[in-house]
Amino acid sequence: MDSLKKIDIPNSPGVYKFINRDNKIIYVGKSKNLMKRVKSYFQKDLNKKITNMIKETKTIDFIISESEHDALLLENNLIKENKPKYNILLRDDKTFPYIAISKDRFPKIYSTRKINHKKEEIFGPYTNVKSMRSILKLIKTLYKIRNCNYVLSEENIDKNKFKVCLEYHLGNCKGPCEKYQEEENYLNEINEIRNILKGRTIELANSLKKEMNTYSKELNFEKAQEIKDKISQIEQFTSKSIVVNFKVNNLDVFGLMDDDNYYYVNFMKINNGMIIGSETIKVKKKISFNYSEIVQILTDLKIKYGSIENETISNISFKKYLPEDLSSYVPKVGDKKKLIDMSLKNVLFYKKNLYNEKKERKTKKISVLVDLKTKLNLKKVPFHIECFDVSNIQGKNTVASMVLFNDGYPNKKEYRKFKINNVDKPDDFESMREVVKRRYSRLIKEEKNLPDLIIIDGGKGQLSSACEVLKKLNIYNKINIIGIAKKLEEIYFPNDSVPILLGKKSEQLKLIQSIRNEAHRFAINYHKQLRSNTFLISELDLIDGIGEKTRMKLINKYSSLENIKKQTKNELINTIGIKRTNSLLQYIKSSIPKD
Repeated sequence: MDSLKKIDIPNSPGVYKFINRDNKIIYVGKSKNLMKRVKSYFQKDLNKKITNMIKETKTIDFIISESEHDALLLENNLIKENKPKYNILLRDDKTFPYIAISKDRFPKIYSTRKINHKKEEIFGPYTNVKSMRSILKLIKTLYKIRNCNYVLSEENIDKNKFKVCLEYHLGNCKGPCEKYQEEENYLNEINEIRNILKGRTIELANSLKKEMNTYSKELNFEKAQEIKDKISQIEQFTSKSIVVNFKVNNLDVFGLMDDDNYYYVNFMKINNGMIIGSETIKVKKKISFNYSEIVQILTDLKIKYGSIENETISNISFKKYLPEDLSSYVPKVGDKKKLIDMSLKNVLFYKKNLYNEKKERKTKKISVLVDLKTKLNLKKVPFHIECFDVSNIQGKNTVASMVLFNDGYPNKKEYRKFKINNVDKPDDFESMREVVKRRYSRLIKEEKNLPDLIIIDGGKGQLSSACEVLKKLNIYNKINIIGIAKKLEEIYFPNDSVPILLGKKSEQLKLIQSIRNEAHRFAINYHKQLRSNTFLISELDLIDGIGEKTRMKLINKYSSLENIKKQTKNELINTIGIKRTNSLLQYIKSSIPKD
């Protein structure tokens, strides 16, 4: 960390990158003053996540930009490209459809999920497919745009290479392939469609009214009626859209709430008083409440919805964190305040739905626990379950695990792992006695709550061993205890030689299996860790000049010989000194097989 503080960083706008020992970018940030921002990470009393990030950082890199706005865009691109560990990431938007206008001489209009900016002008994305289809339907009703794949170059049309198809005879196309529709007229219609896609329906309607009046004055009533029908269709479509207020300028609405772990955000894109795009999302906090993260969320959403508006209204003030060419403020009264209230209502509704979904899942799980009590004839509903598993290979590095489930869900903070101390040979029964005694002696001593149900991974032998301990601790009659044998998934009870079989597809058995499997996984992982450490110690014992303290330094920092081999000589010297490093490297070199 001291070496990081010495890095020379300019007092300029730009982007900074935190890079770990594997040369992976773990965090990207932007600032109008790189030096001041980076320096702030090395202050005292930082939260745990920032401290962990700094510990993982090997070096800090930076890119100077012309302005803070450039830095903002660069930061966004780097985050999307590298997906840094400590940056927030929005949901991938590849699944959302877009509306495209092809860049042909006579453009086509269609929906797409694959974007090609060289060949298409893109509008969207549309999170509501139904809304996108209604827009396309309106366009098809109002305009006769071709959908063929003809290359309508001037040369091809002049040579009469094409003939009008069925779409022309059905009235769905005006036949530009045979010059029945001039290019200028076709492009005017495309421009009107472009205004619809941009949400400028009011402007378009007003323009069409002027054109209609002109035709009326010229006594061209047929053409005037045609335009009138078009205006009617546009107004009908507009009336079905969510209208805010036509006096409200084009802007973005950004409503935000948060809790300890997540941001809840609603974004609305407003054009000519209409909400033409809206989305509510949940984003996990990577560090804590951080204005840089909030600006990042806003930037991602603006890019996602193709917003180029400078004005953003929000319920929180973060103007000073934005580039100078972007503005944000908190409205207090009027239509814009109503927009913010609407946005926050969306957030609250979204949070409520998430809560209800979680509640529903919890209710279902509790129902399973109630049924489990009935089927196993337990004393009470097992809201608090603890499960034990023993793991060893030929009696070496024998370990045990205890996993704890509350309301049917794992509580990983309460997981415990045990290294068996008093067993020298493979003896699962004695190992089970030791771990159960250590666990519940401690709970009794600390006067903590006992579980409603104990699950022992094993058959009658392991179950009997656990029961012996509970009897000696005088808690045998206070706790329900069962064993589960792996072969047939039989459930054993104390003092009963005949097991019971729950239905293979029953939710009760699935719950017991998931708890047993979690205990097994936790024990195996701990066992692997100890085996790895034992192997490393035995390897390091062979090296002259490497004592116990040096071995522990290497084990704690690198965990395995493979990780040690990946380090540079300077890195190892910084850890154990030059003399020991030379001895270590000499051993590694001599242990490599020769061709």
